[in-house]
Amino acid sequence: MEEELIGVFCGHPKRFGFVTVEELDKDIFIGEDDTGGAMDKDTVAVRLIREPQGEKRAEGKVTRVVRRENDTIVGTYEKSRHFGFVVPDNIRLNKDIFVSKENSMGAMNGHKVVVRVTDFGNDRKNPEGIVTEILGHINDPGTDILSVVKGYKLPVGFPDEVMEEARALPESVSGPERAGRLDLRDLMTVTIDGEDAKDLDDAITLSEKDGLYALGVHIADVSHYVRENTRLDEEARERGTSVYLTDRVIPMLPRRLSNGICSLNAGTDRLALSCMMEIDGSGKIVSHEIAETVIRVDRRMTYTDVQKILDGDPERIKQYEDFVPMFRKMKELADLLRKKRRERGGIDFDFPESKIVLDTSGKAVDVRPYERTASTKIIEDFMLAANETIAEDFYWQDIPFLYRTHDTPDNERIRRLTAFIRSFGYYLKNGSGKIHPKEFQKLLGKIEGTKEEALISRLVLRSMMRARYTVENTGHFGLAVPYYCHFTSPIRRYPDLLIHRIIKETIHGKMDEQRRGHFECLLPQAASDCSESERRADEAERQVEKLKKAEYMAGHVGEIYEGIVCGVTGWGMYVELPNTCEGLVRMQDLTDDYYILDEKQYRLVGEKTGKTYSLGQRISICVKSADKMLGTVDFILADDVQ
Repeated sequence: MEEELIGVFCGHPKRFGFVTVEELDKDIFIGEDDTGGAMDKDTVAVRLIREPQGEKRAEGKVTRVVRRENDTIVGTYEKSRHFGFVVPDNIRLNKDIFVSKENSMGAMNGHKVVVRVTDFGNDRKNPEGIVTEILGHINDPGTDILSVVKGYKLPVGFPDEVMEEARALPESVSGPERAGRLDLRDLMTVTIDGEDAKDLDDAITLSEKDGLYALGVHIADVSHYVRENTRLDEEARERGTSVYLTDRVIPMLPRRLSNGICSLNAGTDRLALSCMMEIDGSGKIVSHEIAETVIRVDRRMTYTDVQKILDGDPERIKQYEDFVPMFRKMKELADLLRKKRRERGGIDFDFPESKIVLDTSGKAVDVRPYERTASTKIIEDFMLAANETIAEDFYWQDIPFLYRTHDTPDNERIRRLTAFIRSFGYYLKNGSGKIHPKEFQKLLGKIEGTKEEALISRLVLRSMMRARYTVENTGHFGLAVPYYCHFTSPIRRYPDLLIHRIIKETIHGKMDEQRRGHFECLLPQAASDCSESERRADEAERQVEKLKKAEYMAGHVGEIYEGIVCGVTGWGMYVELPNTCEGLVRMQDLTDDYYILDEKQYRLVGEKTGKTYSLGQRISICVKSADKMLGTVDFILADDVQ
């Protein structure tokens, strides 16, 4: 019997798929007739039926499904007279689920439903299932985001016993809780966040004396309230992270904590874990102290107001006149820290993310780039400094710890990126098979202000490996630092909460052999679970963004925009608009010629005319259609509009 390989199946809308096996460099191609009834993300056993040849992948046949991943599926119900089908939202789940009339819960055409799979079928037979929940009609407000929440199995409410523990916690800090802590309530202290933020987990103090900056990064002491092995802790670990879906947050902790006793609200005493750093005029951190503290925030600032102060707005300067010198000093220090990071090769991806504006019914009414400003960068730079300082401290103490690591990109990704940027006249120096982050930084510097900046920045980002949580400290490639961790957001990230516990036990001298052993057993699985929770949250957030962008573009069908070609494939070219929305010009809609994909040059070439469409090229398009539920937008060339 030939050896079976175990891997994860990735389905394709056209019914074939690929299996990723950890020990193999390339995925195994699985033909439509060889999937063995496997569905997207199932763990499967596969047998090779053809070895890899040159650039061609190995081909295989799924022999059995080891573990099913899709026991429940979210999709749109389509009704027939005596039965119905659920069309999965995830197009990689490429088979409709058959539902008998008696198992439909009375669902109607166009209802979004959750279906429990009772029979997974096979290559010749569709899966069968039972409708367990009707989420609403596809056109009902909020149904789109709720479908994503259910599709990614994101928790909605908190169990009663978790809420009971939350309700039992105090609403204010008592005298006994302050005892033994460093009292920093007399320091001028601010939080700086977005207008809508309610879970404020970091506050800043800053002063300067004799050429040394005293920067305090004060983080909510969530671990004081969320104790190990309580139901609150178990639920937080299960969730792993808060999830932000345009108009709603699925929090890691109940709002009584995240918006209450754990939030560093202005004018109230709060418990914190503080990293206080002395930084010299070159941006070097020369000393630091980590302590349990009690703080009181003087002002809850927004990025907008701080930016207006930095820009010289007279009204805001008068409103916050006592704080203005500190904000200017913050800008000065942040610039120093960023300069230092650039000198060592840290990569700063400064391209715009998306800001999606919804109306009161949850409909997307505007999409625009979300620009980073000096005020947002101040907080980023201070948090990076604290995270790096904490990680280095605990690395040298040789204490079990949870690091945030980022590996060097693999050679294949670098090769593809190098081939692409060459067409723009740029290059990457890749000496001895190893690339330094400084090379990316140089590239980003060269493209600054050019028409291809946003595109190349995104492609550089896509060429990177994914950052993850690990117990081994292998450094952070993107930041070009040997030590890094996540310490600054324990309200919304479980790894930060774990790190706070390790820090506090170390401060109190409790990190004996027993506790070291405890963390050595706990952390590897926690690292894996937290990396997976983060990946799930990122995918859900991206999916909601796609749906809302498509919803917005559906209101602009027939309009003409100028965009940049950001991807070329065998089925067409992707074009990104200045508002960050992306759409596809399909091959069949390129009517002036028959176009062929030139993979090496990343372009489409007309067979008769020789006309080309290349990555980075500016073209005018017309919005042809948008499918809100699939999150897809189709364009046609503006020249083809009659």
